[in-house]
Amino acid sequence: MNVIIIEDEKPSARRLQRLLNHLGVSVQTMLHSVEESILWFQNNTHPDLIFLDIQLSDGLSFEIFDTVTVNSAIIFTTAYDEYALKAFKLNSIDYLLKPIDEDDLEQAITKFKTRLPQQEQLVLNYSDIKSMLVNPLDRQYKKRFSVQVGQHLKLIYSNDVECFYSENKGTYLYTADGRNYLLSTSLDQLDLELDPQMFFRINRKFIVNIHAIKDMINYTNSRLEIKLNSYNHEQVIVARERVKTFKDWLT
Repeated sequence: MNVIIIEDEKPSARRLQRLLNHLGVSVQTMLHSVEESILWFQNNTHPDLIFLDIQLSDGLSFEIFDTVTVNSAIIFTTAYDEYALKAFKLNSIDYLLKPIDEDDLEQAITKFKTRLPQQEQLVLNYSDIKSMLVNPLDRQYKKRFSVQVGQHLKLIYSNDVECFYSENKGTYLYTADGRNYLLSTSLDQLDLELDPQMFFRINRKFIVNIHAIKDMINYTNSRLEIKLNSYNHEQVIVARERVKTFKDWLT
């Protein structure tokens, strides 16, 4: 059985490797980022089983599958609480909530081995899995943000946000009236909290509001340039690996 671990916290990855060794499962490879994982999958035979963390140092692990098609079984390893994890059982062998319990790990391995003879190929799509994180009927998406303006707090509603972007290790929202405000969160976290019908992460730096898109222009290397209603500080480009998903999202 060929097994790999994708986990950005190296102590957690080593602990999981030790637990698997105790169960007689050998880990061939440990990967620690989206970029590293994409490169590895493009140049190696895909494993039978992946232990996959959700949030990696350079983005959400689902982004890996925007670039490469992976036909491996997956066991999620995550710190997300249980209400957000129920749907994962639909498309994965199992999930393990951190800190990983050895008995739970053994049960997950047994489940994988039981299903192995009839295991169907699993093709993951970032948008599909992201939308499964929580049952849409139960999910309450973020509708407003509290931002600091001098000594005051100001409420900004999601409908009034043209885009979110990262700059100089900070995360900002940009409003329809041309103002930007610093947030105390990350784009990765926002990507999970925002309504996916309204907002789309077009690259690692930008999340855009569908209502703020003024124009879309073909750009080099099969990418798209987005023109927003008022934001014009720099080019807003849809990453090549996200163009197809972005076009699907538009419709």
